[in-house]
Amino acid sequence: MPGTIFLWVVALAILIFVIVTLIKAITIVRQSDALIIERLGKYNRTLFGGPHGIIPFLEKPRLRVDLREQVVSFPPQGVITEDNLTVDVDTVVYFTVTDPRAATYEIANYLGAVEQLTITTLRNVVGSLNLEQALVSRDTINAKLMSELDEATGRWGIKVNRVELKAIDPPASLQDAMEKQMRAERDRRAAILTAEGHKQSQILVAEGSRQSEILKADGDKQAQVLRAQGESEAIQTVFGAIHAGAPDDKLLSYQYLQTLPKIAEGEASKLWIIPSEMTEALKSIATGFGPGGPAGGAGPVPPRPAPPVVPGSSSAAEAAAAAVAEAAKVTEEAEAEATAGLTESEPATRAAQRAAAEPPAPPAAPPAPGAFPPNE
Repeated sequence: MPGTIFLWVVALAILIFVIVTLIKAITIVRQSDALIIERLGKYNRTLFGGPHGIIPFLEKPRLRVDLREQVVSFPPQGVITEDNLTVDVDTVVYFTVTDPRAATYEIANYLGAVEQLTITTLRNVVGSLNLEQALVSRDTINAKLMSELDEATGRWGIKVNRVELKAIDPPASLQDAMEKQMRAERDRRAAILTAEGHKQSQILVAEGSRQSEILKADGDKQAQVLRAQGESEAIQTVFGAIHAGAPDDKLLSYQYLQTLPKIAEGEASKLWIIPSEMTEALKSIATGFGPGGPAGGAGPVPPRPAPPVVPGSSSAAEAAAAAVAEAAKVTEEAEAEATAGLTESEPATRAAQRAAAEPPAPPAAPPAPGAFPPNE
């Protein structure tokens, strides 16, 4: 009976051993991992995703390696730039394990190795640049870091895919100085842009004024030309009408007297200049409209065609004679007032000079044959 119990115990132990051996002989590897298998302490093979069989007690899994791309963010590191300024640089490294065997046996801790290598390379790259270059050359720094890290980690079975600088933080005092500098630069640019805008506006205003003055002058010129042409045509028309009507001396003298009052028009006219020909004009009118021919009535006159007898013509002649007499009276009063004004307002010397400056009156024309000179 005891022998039977012993046999059952041995059989049960053997069964448990077989079950444990079968369990250890089968291993399952995930798709994203790689499993390093060692046989008697020596590298044997690398198992990838799926179920695999191993020899229990002779082969043993060494390390599971993650084959996915890994992102490692390192804490900010103090870096001294070329111009002796300390800045804190925060970096992020993206890498992938391409050779699990090399990542296991070539380096003890590849994550720590990547971190330290990144810090030293970052200090070398940033230390060769001044602060302004470091702030504006992030792409250059990223490219240099990735190139050097990829070259150094290649023998570890690691592929560095990307390196990014998260932040470059200068000291607080330096940040204040930089902000003041940038504010002053923005103010300078704003002042320059304002001045340029004012300059352009002034140029445009001046150009517009110039064009306006040119157009206005051109318009005045055209108006004066047209006005002169109109006056010329009017003068030519009047001149032609006068010559076509063949006016005599009496009509011309009468028109001359009608023009005299227009000389005195206006508030500034305080002095009348009486032409010397006005007396002759009055005499011509008096001779034409007076009874008995020329003033003085003595002597024969050349025969003239008798005007047609029109009823009421004698009354018209008398009215014309009265108008001429009234005009002569007004002319004499104007001459007297002008003489008195000149005597009161101007010194005798200036009156003498003005009298000397006046040209002498032209000599009277000799009387026609058979005619008597007019009575003075």
